[in-house]
Amino acid sequence: MATGQLFSRTTQALFYNYKQLPIQRMLDFDFLCGRETPSVAGIINPGSEGFQKLFFGQEEIAIPVHATVEAACAAHPTADVFINFASFRSAAASSMAALKQPTIRVVAIIAEGVPESDTKQLIAYARSNNKVVIGPATVGGIQAGAFKIGDTAGTIDNIIQCKLYRPGSVGFVSKSGGMSNELYNTIARVTDGIYEGIAIGGDVFPGSTLSDHVLRFNNMPQVKMMVVLGELGGRDEYSLVEALKQGKVSKPVVAWVSGTCARLFKSEVQFGHAGAKSGGELESAQAKNQALRDAGAVVPTSYEAFEVSIKETFDKLVEDGKITPIKEITPPPIPEDLSTAIKSGKVRAPTHIISTISDDRGEEPCYAGVPMSSIIEKGYGVGDVISLLWFKRSLPRYCTQFIEICIMLCADHGPCVSGAHNTIVTARAGKDLVSSLVSGKYMPLICQLPVWVLYLMG
Repeated sequence: MATGQLFSRTTQALFYNYKQLPIQRMLDFDFLCGRETPSVAGIINPGSEGFQKLFFGQEEIAIPVHATVEAACAAHPTADVFINFASFRSAAASSMAALKQPTIRVVAIIAEGVPESDTKQLIAYARSNNKVVIGPATVGGIQAGAFKIGDTAGTIDNIIQCKLYRPGSVGFVSKSGGMSNELYNTIARVTDGIYEGIAIGGDVFPGSTLSDHVLRFNNMPQVKMMVVLGELGGRDEYSLVEALKQGKVSKPVVAWVSGTCARLFKSEVQFGHAGAKSGGELESAQAKNQALRDAGAVVPTSYEAFEVSIKETFDKLVEDGKITPIKEITPPPIPEDLSTAIKSGKVRAPTHIISTISDDRGEEPCYAGVPMSSIIEKGYGVGDVISLLWFKRSLPRYCTQFIEICIMLCADHGPCVSGAHNTIVTARAGKDLVSSLVSGKYMPLICQLPVWVLYLMG
């Protein structure tokens, strides 16, 4: 396990399994932080190669797409973070392939439900090779003002509100990715913000533990205090208790273990994460909170008091001169996507295609103003649909029947293959394939259908 900083303003990642939104969010965060180079060096999309266009601020950039992990690592030797958005079925194999590459230091596994036996193998390999696994079942992590993994911290508006565009003084680690987002906001309200935040994931066997990251934070001079959010189930928090008792952690730790309500239930309760289930007494939130308190951590009496404890600890560090308040900066505005701006009514754009026949803008297509659901409910046939598309109205039944009869008579069937015969003759005359195909006799007959229908209607 690494003993210091995982990310920096120059960190670059390889993104496995192309997902446009989280990649674009990473690039928007880069621009917000004033990075000179995009944090995504390459994309790995099994079986595909080429480029993907994405925005870096106002400009479009082309990010290389590689078919294999090995090819991507060879093409981008400076990228040392592997962000794995594969499904739980393939996440283990692709993560192991990444860990075996000498250029990769950190692997973040987003998928939930990775088989526990596979996870144990990944953990064992990573620890024996001094590499870091974040996850499985995680949203990832973030270093404020430097680098973020995928969807960590959500939208740009939330990132700005949580002051994540510049570094603070707090190291934060939690099991839950969703709750980490809440704590980023809480910490930003009562301190100068986080320096680094990690969600280790909610599976039974996380690739790295709460204590692993707390010990890292303790070795980082930029981090002045730590905030830890655990949960009931498992015994991961007790490794942090031992580290505190042994004096391995010298900086203030404010901690809370969620799940105190589990005692109100008569039977064992499984919460959202695979590892969050009420088992024996030692795995209860109450027991863990008390153990952390006895070991020297600042543990409030409830989650509601968590924010107060964080504020009091931070204020004391400021008072003691250990933290110098950070001067606020104004982040640059992120250009809004055109589709988002149009949807919100902020801009208007001229149309590029005008169609008076069909309309695909709503929840279902409309032919000449008739919704597809009505066409199906009323049992419209081919003739009825053609009347809507060609004549922009519903024709009488005798007209639509005539259209259908013409189609049936003109279609090739049995020995009547006039279209095929014409195609053969045209091809022998030296015409190209497309011209030969459209020269079949049935084509001009069908094209005359509108004329025949108008003739029938007088």
